[in-house]
Amino acid sequence: MAVNPTRRRGRRPQRGRKRPNSPRPRTARQSERREAILAAALEEFSARGFAATRLDDVAHRAGVAKGTIYLYFHDKENLFQELIRSQLSPVVGSLQAALGTDRSLREVAEQAAEVFLREIYGTRRKDVIRLVISEGPRFPQLAEFYYREVIARIIAALRPMLQRAVERGELRAGAVIRFPQLLGAPGIIAIVWNALFGKIDPLDARAFVSAHLDLVFGERKAP
Repeated sequence: MAVNPTRRRGRRPQRGRKRPNSPRPRTARQSERREAILAAALEEFSARGFAATRLDDVAHRAGVAKGTIYLYFHDKENLFQELIRSQLSPVVGSLQAALGTDRSLREVAEQAAEVFLREIYGTRRKDVIRLVISEGPRFPQLAEFYYREVIARIIAALRPMLQRAVERGELRAGAVIRFPQLLGAPGIIAIVWNALFGKIDPLDARAFVSAHLDLVFGERKAP
């Protein structure tokens, strides 16, 4: 009688047997843990402010040990800085791309306003800006970091656009050349206003920004 070679080796045939799912890559787990810490930090900083927030509370909200935070961030200040970078750098990149186009300044300003309303004002990113405004005077190193990562990059991209607008005769208000901050001012005002008075007198941010652009460029003529 013939002997099954599989039986002779003491093993059973492995037909149809599924391999267990391989564990997720370590880098994916680390990325998820880092994002969970940043999300928890935003919640804690928003609720308590920078000074009162403890890393123990961030760790508890993120579902990790406190020591795990130090695997990703040096200290609380570094955590806050990375929160600024992770939340706002993608939006700054979108604004830089918009400001680098060759369209009219009015069109670019309207596109930049739409990016702000959709990607910042309509999300938790506005809380990061609100935190910088409220905590910056007491912690100037945080304000300086925000200036370098956000403000300076946007103004650097804006100045060549303003110069082209002057050469084309598109700008009516010369003050915008001296103070490019004027173009972003309504966004900051909308964030501060609704943080302070939103429950009693909410501001329509979209209409507010549109009205500001009309003041700078003149009202659009009806088609």
